[in-house]
Amino acid sequence: MPQKTGDRVVTDNRKARHLYHILETYEAGIALKGTEVKSLRAGKANLQDSFARIEKGELMLYNMHISPYEQGNIFNHEPKRTRKLLMHKYEINRLLGKTQEKGLTLIPLKVYFKNGKAKVQLALAKGKRVYDKRRDIAERDAKREIQRVIKEKQFG
Repeated sequence: MPQKTGDRVVTDNRKARHLYHILETYEAGIALKGTEVKSLRAGKANLQDSFARIEKGELMLYNMHISPYEQGNIFNHEPKRTRKLLMHKYEINRLLGKTQEKGLTLIPLKVYFKNGKAKVQLALAKGKRVYDKRRDIAERDAKREIQRVIKEKQFG
């Protein structure tokens, strides 16, 4: 996805993979104002606590924080305004069906530039239970311990 040449990741939602089971990912464009684009290019964005919802046939992104542009004037943007996401109508309708029937949610995983245009990687996700989170942490710790032991055997 955004690892090709010319693509530049602006911000990542690292907590999302800890809190949700990621089922599918989608790419969507973002409708931005001029000062928002400049702030994004400077890397001043945060996806923490953000989510997407479909309202009146349009895909909207909530709680994404884009800091005001430092050289901006009175025309600067509102940092946490609701932003419209750009996807094809059939994709939005498909997502609407999935989010309504199965209790799934749409969360942004990362914001990046692709061919000069700002994009969001959206995930269709299901919230993890507390015991799922604990199991993931235990697995990660076990893998880390195994890697440490292997490294000690090789060099020690």
